Amino acid sequence: MTIAVIGSNMVDLISYIDRMPNKGETIEAPDFSLGFGGKGANQAVAAAKLGADVLMMTKVGDDIFGPSTIKNLASFGIDTSLCSIVENSSSGVAPIFVDPNSQNSILIIKGANKELKPCDIDAASDKLKQCKLIILQLEISLETVYHAIEFGRKHGIEVLLNPAPADPSLSLEKIASCTFFTPNESELFTLTNMPVDTDEQVIEACAKLINAGIKNVIVTMGSRGSMLVNQDGHHKIDSIKVNAVDTSGAGDAYIGSFANYYIKDKNILDAMKKASAFAALSVTKRGTQKSYPSKEQLDSFISTL
Repeated sequence: MTIAVIGSNMVDLISYIDRMPNKGETIEAPDFSLGFGGKGANQAVAAAKLGADVLMMTKVGDDIFGPSTIKNLASFGIDTSLCSIVENSSSGVAPIFVDPNSQNSILIIKGANKELKPCDIDAASDKLKQCKLIILQLEISLETVYHAIEFGRKHGIEVLLNPAPADPSLSLEKIASCTFFTPNESELFTLTNMPVDTDEQVIEACAKLINAGIKNVIVTMGSRGSMLVNQDGHHKIDSIKVNAVDTSGAGDAYIGSFANYYIKDKNILDAMKKASAFAALSVTKRGTQKSYPSKEQLDSFISTL
């Protein structure tokens, strides 16, 4: 295996709305879509669709969504041997509301994702040690995230931590060995309590993380592009302009594609450029995983830029 994703899965319940209802109000929404999501699963699918060899560790409920979630991951060629069903538990679900401007608001119910424990990582040690990169998010317990980071440090495996959804209690000391830390603007603000309205402010906020020991901070900034900050300085990758239809899962698209390209030749900036293109193409369609392009579609898109 090349990439191990230790993290979450969700079933996305996507409502396309004209506006959010007021308190006590019931209004009609124009459309609805159900799909597979969750930050961990999305990132695994994005990498797998580009040809990466991906191992997924996650937990699902014993409801109607659980087995179909595992089957969906396997359909992309992902190794699901570390995906397990938790008895008497619901699967994770994510109600998503997409407004006419293609901006989304999301709730998450972790369900069985909460049952992914440090002992699960230890039990899968032999298989995880074969991987070159571990990808993590914060839709599972912090205890498990910290344990996975330490596992990577102990065995010389690079770790990418996507701190989403942002948790102010995240310990910078316990994540300092991460090779990559990939917040978006709002997550960077939450974790540093520093303004991020300009590129200069983003760089200053990232410096706080670099000083804590993290090697590379990559901030995804939507239409403002993405920013790499490390001890060598900073580099900005401009966004690619497209007609956005649904931005759900765009951040996960970026991370999964970045991981795929980075692990091949360790060229961070080139991986960021290709990840920007992959994420841009993903927002031109509705949904999360089902909006992610194939490698052939991405290559064709990049050739037009």
